[in-house]
Amino acid sequence: QVQLVESGGGLVQAGGSLRLSCAASGRTFNSYAVGWFRQAPGKEREFVASIRWSAEDSSYYANSVKGRFTISRDNAKNTVYLQMNTIKPEDAAVYYCAATRRTAIVVVATEYNYWGQGTQVTVSS
Repeated sequence: QVQLVESGGGLVQAGGSLRLSCAASGRTFNSYAVGWFRQAPGKEREFVASIRWSAEDSSYYANSVKGRFTISRDNAKNTVYLQMNTIKPEDAAVYYCAATRRTAIVVVATEYNYWGQGTQVTVSS
């Protein structure tokens, strides 16, 4: 069993930056792929970014965040990060991290086995 806890959300001005963290506890999730998703009010949960477990750390991004967000992981700390730069009003949402036993990049929410409780990102324009 893996428990995930997100942190780092808050209020940010458009154009600003935030770094979200996803800390895992329970069994190590070094071999799991990890993803970030987000859900805005009245909208479905959508994929943001995913990173493989391997040392190569290949990653994949939704087009809406490519070039602005960076996902990374520190397996020694059992933590995955989402660096958010040049934040836009449309980035406002609850952000969730998730872990899957699959080792490849996964963009479909139903493929993830474990989820955090979410952290709110609010953007002021």
